[in-house]
Formats: sequence, C-alpha cells, structure tokens
Amino acid sequence: MVVVNKTSVELNNFILKKLLRVRKAKPSDLNEIYAIACSVGTSEKISEQGFLVDDYRSNPKFYKKKLLKGIMSLEHFYVAEYDKIYGFMITYTKEQWLADNPDWITDVYWKPDFDKSKLDNFVVVDKTAIKAGLTGQGIGSLIYTRLLADLKNEGIENIFAETIISPQPNFASLQFRKKQKYSLAGMRYEHYNDKLYTDLIYHKKVE
Repeated sequence: MVVVNKTSVELNNFILKKLLRVRKAKPSDLNEIYAIACSVGTSEKISEQGFLVDDYRSNPKFYKKKLLKGIMSLEHFYVAEYDKIYGFMITYTKEQWLADNPDWITDVYWKPDFDKSKLDNFVVVDKTAIKAGLTGQGIGSLIYTRLLADLKNEGIENIFAETIISPQPNFASLQFRKKQKYSLAGMRYEHYNDKLYTDLIYHKKVE
C-alpha cells in the first residue's frame, strides 16, 4: 500500500516505477483534468515552472466544456494516473489541427532547411500539463512514450509542438523539448486574447 502522505518526490518516484499508467482520457476524468489545468494555467505565469496560456479558473464552465469536447473527439488525449490523475496531454491529428487553425502551415516561418514533406503526415501536441509541484519527475515523458507507441502503430511519422517565447518564455517547455530531442523547425506569431505571442515550432520524428 502506498502511503499518500509521503513527500511528493518520494511518492512520485514510487508511482513512476511501479504504478503510474497512461491511458486515453474519458468523460469521467473531466474534473480532475480541469483541476490540473487550473494548477498550471493561472493568471500568474512562472517561466521556470512552465504554464498553460489560459487562466482556467477565470471561466470554469467554458473551459470544462472545451476540455470535454477534446476528450470526446480527440484520439490522442491521454492522462497519467495512479490513485488520481497527475498529468494529461492533448494532441491533434493534422486534420483536427488544421480544422481549428486553417492557416497554420502558411503562418509558420519555416527554417530554410526544414523538409516540408514532414507536413504530409503529422500530429500536433497542443498541451502537456503536469500537476503543479510534480513537473520534472518524468510524468510527461511517460505520456510521450505512450503517444509515440500509438503513433508508430498508426503509421504517423511526425510530431510538432509549439512553445511560447514571448511575451513570457516558457522555459520548462523549452527544456522538455530538448529532453525529448525535438528540433527547431520554425516560428510563428499569433494573436490570442488580445495579445501577440511568439511561438517556436518544434519537430520530432516518430521512431
């Protein structure tokens, strides 16, 4: 039996080695997923700890509806759980991503040496969120392992992900891209909630 009042590091190390499992999200996970989003998606953005852009506490009804839509419609919406959910990942297929972002490919300033044939078959990792205080413990990597296995089985060869560098850089996300051996593919500007953001576009080949 796990003693749940251990320090977060002790508890997390045990979970990672023995008990944490990754599965596809289901509607009954909504409240726990929303709670994790709230823990890292607040009005205060801390570059070193990583963050989600939105302030999820600002409009619970709106964000829960949005998350539930993703759970119901996305093939690659994962959670990592043991006694509760500790993290989640939202990933879009090419068709799903371009349905919501139709000009994405042309809006990106691709590096001159980037092979655009990689845009024929891809997914976009939109959000990876780990419960506040447990980042850097390997939970995100565990979810990625499941994603890569599924994509390989489905014949999808390329993953893209965006990381914000302005108006506030997400250093934790940048470090995760490095850890997962992504390569810089380009950048783009986007207007969102009356702000101009600068996003770095990273690419990873499914192997």
